[in-house]
Amino acid sequence: MKAKGVDFASARAPEGMRLYAIGDPHGKLDLLEAMHKRIADEIARDRPTDWRVVHLGDYVDRGPDSRGVLEFLVALKQRDERFVFLTGNHDQGMLQFLATAQLDGIFVRNGGTETVRSYGVDAVFESPEGATRTRNQLMDAIPEAHLRFLRELDYSCSFGDFFFCHAGIRPGVALDKQSRDDLIWIRGTFLDNDDLFEKVIVHGHTPQADPEILHNRVNIDTGACFTGRLTAFVAEGDVKQTFSVWKA
Repeated sequence: MKAKGVDFASARAPEGMRLYAIGDPHGKLDLLEAMHKRIADEIARDRPTDWRVVHLGDYVDRGPDSRGVLEFLVALKQRDERFVFLTGNHDQGMLQFLATAQLDGIFVRNGGTETVRSYGVDAVFESPEGATRTRNQLMDAIPEAHLRFLRELDYSCSFGDFFFCHAGIRPGVALDKQSRDDLIWIRGTFLDNDDLFEKVIVHGHTPQADPEILHNRVNIDTGACFTGRLTAFVAEGDVKQTFSVWKA
């Protein structure tokens, strides 16, 4: 017999709270700004009693303006504690590169060149010496506020019947016992699982042409840096939906 859990149809946001979650922006500042304008307009129009906006990670790499994205998010964090920020594997990969100048990590292999350039640094990844020089120049160029923001990111959060993380969870493991690696890296074992979980999992990490709404999870990564589409999930009471902003 399958363990009991929460299904999407019956899942509810906390009483009196509107929940938003935003998928992976990957250096697309224009899309992130457009998404926040839409959310701000909705909150100003509807005046919910309380609200949270959860960001699901992968702020850097691939897109053209990782620096701008981090600057934007740092300002949000300073402005209102109802903005919530989670970490993604690319965000952790950037910190790993800054610590090790690793050539075979996710940062060098998957979009770190664009991140480095957004800070006005030439990316030289052809040799260990070039990687070390690039790392040193990048460390000099990055504002301390950006580093502090990345280092302080949470791995998950939960509101009402929803559990938010970047990639997903390990089935069979309690939500409060999930490993950090699984929360930012997992795919197949989680994506292929049809069981209900303790809460509905809202995640990004695995880009899809359209948001996925299944009975046990919601995937809102629509590949912003490739498609020009950034997607959010919103829940208030038992009303749930997704919406997107687009730019060429």
